[in-house]
Amino acid sequence: MARGVNKVILIGNVGGDPEVRYLPNGNAVANVTLATSDSWKDKQTGQMQERTEWHRVVFFGRIAEVVGEYARKGSKLYVEGRLQTREWEKDGVKRYTTEVVVDMGGQMQLLDSRQAGGGEQGMGQSRPQRPAAQPQAAAQPQQAAPQQSAPDYDSFDDDIPF
Repeated sequence: MARGVNKVILIGNVGGDPEVRYLPNGNAVANVTLATSDSWKDKQTGQMQERTEWHRVVFFGRIAEVVGEYARKGSKLYVEGRLQTREWEKDGVKRYTTEVVVDMGGQMQLLDSRQAGGGEQGMGQSRPQRPAAQPQAAAQPQQAAPQQSAPDYDSFDDDIPF
């Protein structure tokens, strides 16, 4: 008998700053709302229509810490996880919520640059600015045989959070 598949892939914008808390065992949990949009052209009026869907996303472990540190309201995220429905009782009424759970089996990627979705100040670290190219170098004629040099991998200023 075949097993079912419970996998969700979303690309959307964070609706508010992540809420991070820690379980008694020290593991991090981050809650985020993620907005995805669908747009289409109305056949009757010819106007573009748009619908935004809001998703509750819960991150666990190291991914939760990364989300709490780097994601901000407006950040664009790629999320891969699974659906999970929780049930609880409040004032004698059973309530339900369905969430996208991202834990060890899931993935998360920040899709925007540091300047978008919160700006450089909101990311916790400042990034050194690259010097602008010298305008004189562009005005000089190209040499017939350009020098080949090995790439300088230490000059990259990528700081990957995980």
